[in-house]
Amino acid sequence: MTVNAPLEFKVCSSNQRTTAKDREAILANPGFGVHFTDHMASVDWTADTGWHNARIEPYGPLMLDPASSVLHYAQEIFEGLKAYRHADGSVWVFRPQANAARMQRSAERLALPPLPEAAFLDSIKALVQADKDWVPSAPETSLYLRPFTIANERFLGVRPAQKAAYYVIASPAGAYFPKGVAPVSIWVSEHYTRAARGGTGAAKCGGNYSASLLPQQEAQKEGCSQVLFLDALEAKYLEELGGMNLFLVRQDGSLLTPSLTGSILEGVTRASLIELAKDQGRSVEERKITLQEVQAGMASGEITEAFACGTAAVITPICAIKGRDFIAGHDDAPAGELTMQLRKALTDIQYGRAPDPHGWMMQID
Repeated sequence: MTVNAPLEFKVCSSNQRTTAKDREAILANPGFGVHFTDHMASVDWTADTGWHNARIEPYGPLMLDPASSVLHYAQEIFEGLKAYRHADGSVWVFRPQANAARMQRSAERLALPPLPEAAFLDSIKALVQADKDWVPSAPETSLYLRPFTIANERFLGVRPAQKAAYYVIASPAGAYFPKGVAPVSIWVSEHYTRAARGGTGAAKCGGNYSASLLPQQEAQKEGCSQVLFLDALEAKYLEELGGMNLFLVRQDGSLLTPSLTGSILEGVTRASLIELAKDQGRSVEERKITLQEVQAGMASGEITEAFACGTAAVITPICAIKGRDFIAGHDDAPAGELTMQLRKALTDIQYGRAPDPHGWMMQID
């Protein structure tokens, strides 16, 4: 494989930019993943040339051959991170180096070319600078960034593609909880698993998420907002939700979370909350956790709070964990005190309301 020289992003500005009036109307109620900015970042890759042709170009449809590998063998990966506007008008991105490293690990697992960290960071900087007016300033809002790599070789055959492309698109995101943070109930899936040992569970790829859609529908039919998966081998250990990691809070204020066994996504928010909890002097235990232990702990009061975490919502309080023949917790339980304390600690760093002792924020503008 060719060793890449440093990439420089050439900017080709769109001549059909959204008007300031229309953009402000969108930013007043952006939703999530509905509207997109005027530009996108793109980089091409071939086995012979390596990464090349880095550019910022107008947002628009991709030209894909019907035989492109991504359409037939799901050879693709993605990331998710956010840019935040601080009170002084400056724009910052949260922990992009961690996303760059995870995307490289995902690429290796899916037999895709890993993008160098410097190119990943430069793509984020270049796109956000081009579309900085799209970063909203209302409370709890942000600009969601979606980097992704797809195999786009015109070839039908089960082997790693010799041609790929990397892109970054951006979408303004409104407050995840517009009416205030509200606890949710989650459903334990009996029949489906998210990932198995040796599979792609630790990679951030679309197949993991499409596999969660049917059990997610099942959870919603049972009146729950999210699905919780158990391990594929013994079906007794907690793993993660359809798109979020899980934490439990014990009576002594310590935290408990499923250990990273290779089938669980290494969440950036998860890692950040572990660091913040340790900063507060709290014990954080990462290990296998049985569903039976959680049921008993919530019944006895040993487990006092539960929450899920991820880029989109940061932290989502969990009021109840439900299954076919049990309910642990209560539908009307309020968000836990420590849950909300950790959420505030992390969002205060992201929005520049508190110091950033770990150097997690990268300034863009």
